[in-house]
Amino acid sequence: MSPSPVLPPPPVSVVGIGADGWSGLSGGAREALREAEVVIGGARQLDLLPPECAGVRVAWPSPLRPAVPRLLAEHRERRIAVLASGDPMFYGIGRALAEDLGPEALRVLPHPSSVSYACARLGWPLEDTEVVTLVGRPVARLAVSLHEGRRLLALSADASTPATVAALLTSHGFGPSRMRVLEQLGSEAEAYVEGVAESWAHAPGDRLNVIAIDCRASQDALRLGAVPGLPDEAYEHDGQLTKRHIRAATLGALAPAPGELLWDVGGGSGSIAIEWMRTHPTCRAVSVERDPARAERIVRNADRLGVPGLKVVTGPAPSSLSELSELSELDVPDAVFIGGGLTAPGLLDACWEALRPGGRLVANTVTLESEALLAERYRECGGELTRLAVAHAVPVGGFTGWRQAMPVTQWSVRKPSASAPVPGDRT
Repeated sequence: MSPSPVLPPPPVSVVGIGADGWSGLSGGAREALREAEVVIGGARQLDLLPPECAGVRVAWPSPLRPAVPRLLAEHRERRIAVLASGDPMFYGIGRALAEDLGPEALRVLPHPSSVSYACARLGWPLEDTEVVTLVGRPVARLAVSLHEGRRLLALSADASTPATVAALLTSHGFGPSRMRVLEQLGSEAEAYVEGVAESWAHAPGDRLNVIAIDCRASQDALRLGAVPGLPDEAYEHDGQLTKRHIRAATLGALAPAPGELLWDVGGGSGSIAIEWMRTHPTCRAVSVERDPARAERIVRNADRLGVPGLKVVTGPAPSSLSELSELSELDVPDAVFIGGGLTAPGLLDACWEALRPGGRLVANTVTLESEALLAERYRECGGELTRLAVAHAVPVGGFTGWRQAMPVTQWSVRKPSASAPVPGDRT
């Protein structure tokens, strides 16, 4: 007799549930919860289920993410339902489940998200509304989305988030912005309060809230555009700053794309790494700076300009580059920028070696010694060697003349996709 085939475990039902609880669920979602032998979810979500959902109820522990594989494995041979807030695939548990089990092992039953409810209440087109989640993330990341006339929805971490958002808006020159806090969306307890950021005085309300922001800048707010080349005065610095026009040209050569990782070697004030990350929410960067005071300044600049996720490694290059590989969340860089220390023995070779095949390397210098080094590597490896010169109009007595800034020599090169020699390796 041939052995019976091994059947795959039943799919995991991922059920979105709103503040309206059981009454707001579809027939299919209710059936999945009734049939489940194990229901996993947050304690608040589990309390929304009626007694007819007879499966064993398991509350997520904290921290949640590391516990997901263990709990799923523990109950994998049983019918599992996982509760999620709103749409499970929109900043929800659905992502973690798909990563661990694969999408084919899931049956996702979404509920309208808090964002859909908020746009419905406000009359805002969903496709024109930017969403920033502050759940488990620094409120500073909201800063990159602040532009005159924009409509934002911020997903709150708790009841204190609206006051924190109001303070951030005010400190960034967006104090006149209108704020509306929408609570318990979709439930019978739905409510909202509104006001202006710079005079926000509402006490903390319900922890389940979404913040709607009509961005309005004050007259003296510093204008920060959506493309590289922010004003120099946007940065705290001690003179070690890639100036605005050179910075824009450098980011153009680095050519950031969504999801890519940059190593910024010789960070100075962090401007290149910061503006790399501002190009897209999924762009990542790590800045290497040997001076501790400057490293701390990079952190402050990143926080102020809306990219608090910038990693900073304090130490000299190239020796400190080995630390980057030890940061588990960072992989092989897609691009490397060298803004200082080019003449340090082994630096250029180490950066080239670390770069992924097909990645880009860009190096800037103002000294003759480093320029000679870049010219040599250009002859060996190709790429583009460019001299960037900028002059500014300044008063000259009663007239106006040009003041020339120090010219910058820039080498940009793409590492071949196939194996290629290290620049300078003549063996």
